[in-house]
Amino acid sequence: MKDLNADHSCGSPKTPNARQRRRANEGAVIPHEINKSNGNLLLVNDKYKYRSMWIRAYSSLWMLACVSLILYLGHLYIWAMIVIIQIVMASELFNLLRSANQDKRLPKSKFLNWHFFFTAMLYVYGRILSQHLVNTVTSDKFFYRLVSNLIKYQMVICYFLYIAGFVWFILSLKKRYYKYQFGQYAWTHMILIVVFTQSAFTVANIFQGIFWFIFPASLIAMNDVAAYFFGFFFGKTPLIKLSPKKTWEGFIGASVATMIAAFTFANFLGRFQWLTCPRKDLSTGWLECDPDPIFKPENIPLPEFVSHWTPEKEIAILPVQWHALWLGLFASIIAPFGGFFASGFKRAFKIKDFGDSIPGHGGFTDRMDCQMVMAVFVYIYHQSFIVPHDYSVDVFLDQIMSDLGFEEQLVLYTKLGQVLQERHLI
Repeated sequence: MKDLNADHSCGSPKTPNARQRRRANEGAVIPHEINKSNGNLLLVNDKYKYRSMWIRAYSSLWMLACVSLILYLGHLYIWAMIVIIQIVMASELFNLLRSANQDKRLPKSKFLNWHFFFTAMLYVYGRILSQHLVNTVTSDKFFYRLVSNLIKYQMVICYFLYIAGFVWFILSLKKRYYKYQFGQYAWTHMILIVVFTQSAFTVANIFQGIFWFIFPASLIAMNDVAAYFFGFFFGKTPLIKLSPKKTWEGFIGASVATMIAAFTFANFLGRFQWLTCPRKDLSTGWLECDPDPIFKPENIPLPEFVSHWTPEKEIAILPVQWHALWLGLFASIIAPFGGFFASGFKRAFKIKDFGDSIPGHGGFTDRMDCQMVMAVFVYIYHQSFIVPHDYSVDVFLDQIMSDLGFEEQLVLYTKLGQVLQERHLI
């Protein structure tokens, strides 16, 4: 969400580091007289708006090309992209409250931050992808046993890694720096909650099917672009003081455009098995599956006043398109408040952007503010309204097998065979 460069929720120019950004952007706080008339800050009145637009467009095309390539490569590469984005976001947020003078006297504080970060990463992804990892190495008895033991003791390993960091922090406390060090400790944990909450849901969505990652992410991007252009050409009425360049015209125009795009784009993406099939392991091979019923076309008869003017009497609709309308509504009405929250956060720290890694947009954190809110909603919606809750034999066996080691599975298999023989079923 961009404070001073866009009409909607996510991007702005550049600044070198937290301290320089804070100093250079003192002027980013709205003076009292301008605050009375946000119209002076609207994009329609910005004489540099075309230059800004071309910079944003150029960066967006590069991002689109890179993401398209990664989507083609598959689930594992998308997960790797999410991890890289996480690391960059954490770096931007860690630097936000750093003091160069304090860090010179506390040289190990940066390493401590990253120790907690990678411990959290090991814990979160270990919990989410444990079954996928087991499915990947099932054919090899040695690796299966090794992975099973790692998963079994993963929580203990992560706990003692965290305790090691906790002890390290206590031993590193220095007189006259207590307040700064405890502030960094609290800030680090807040970053971990924000970054890993969002990314954990994002990764879970990816392995449910790339569709559940790329579709909501595209809706946020479409909404952002539509809001920018509606505000660029028609914006007259300020929307919210936190973001003076946001307008009602941009917000409403983007909402309508996003709803239309959601319904049509879901029909397009839902026809590719590569995007809709869930991935149950960590391999990179091509996917084929029996499509979920929501991705199977249904013929809907056209109303008489429409069919009278066209030879077509029916139209093929994917059931997922009706779900897409709810996702589009959330992406256009609720998700932008993630951007507004980021705007307020940046104003509190008197900075324009969280970073400068993406020209015309700011940092990765600036691009992910709305995505954070959207990813959580998509996961909850998918689990609540799309995933069937009547447990089949396959689901039941998957849950049992995920908790058993290789030898335990052999024992279970043998005992099941004995029971079936006793009952003369085999």
